[in-house]
Amino acid sequence: MTAWTRRLRAFFGIEYALMLTYRAEILLWAVATCLPLIMLGVWSQAAESGDFVRSPAWMARYFIAVFLVRQVTIVWVIHHFEFLVVSGRLSPQLLLPVDPVWRYAVAHLAEQACRLPIVVVMLIGCLLLFPTAWRGDAAVGPWAPGLGAVAGGVLACMAAFTLRFVLQYTFALLAFWVERVAAVHELVYLLILFASGMVAPLEVFPAAARDAVLWTPFPWLVWFPAKLLMGESAPVLRGFVTLGGWILVLAVINRVVWRCGLKHHSAMGA
Repeated sequence: MTAWTRRLRAFFGIEYALMLTYRAEILLWAVATCLPLIMLGVWSQAAESGDFVRSPAWMARYFIAVFLVRQVTIVWVIHHFEFLVVSGRLSPQLLLPVDPVWRYAVAHLAEQACRLPIVVVMLIGCLLLFPTAWRGDAAVGPWAPGLGAVAGGVLACMAAFTLRFVLQYTFALLAFWVERVAAVHELVYLLILFASGMVAPLEVFPAAARDAVLWTPFPWLVWFPAKLLMGESAPVLRGFVTLGGWILVLAVINRVVWRCGLKHHSAMGA
């Protein structure tokens, strides 16, 4: 454990220094991933018309929570891994006594640490622009989630990040056979975009569509952590069981594809 701790700390220090070097680019990434804030304005205005079962304050609160979840669960390993395979830079990493997946995971954590100050500033701006989100209105009270709700939301965010990382890394392994695997993943991202609650809360879905979507892993990546951070009731047991189950299934698939990919990579002369 001590050796692993030293390795992870070394990886984190290296990756964090690298992320700070590209801090301007990280700023652009943070701004580019503010889709929930755009939807915040759209749905808040729509809710003011009175045609929805949720109030403008609830909508603003929901999409601010989605913004937070989105910022701590962003995964980009597929683009990095594809570049390493296509450029031939993966081979030197395979000589190290540590599976490359650990360095990729730590790189994401380092990027999140570098992104944190930007997220805090953007969050403060959102709360100032939409004060009803934390003040509440006639339909919902002030935003004051309890300690248990916040802890549950943080755990759900960690589980959602793990699931998204394993899912995307599994797709990334197809780079051993396909040169532009990121394009394949874009199809899955479309499903995540609409079925996770990122574009619209599941509460505005038709009942049949909502029930069907809840059987997929996508709502538990965004909608579930956001509901917990809001301090609202959510299917906690089902959410964590679903996240944990998909993580285990994809982890097994990932290891099988990884071994097959290494054999193919070696056969190609790497």
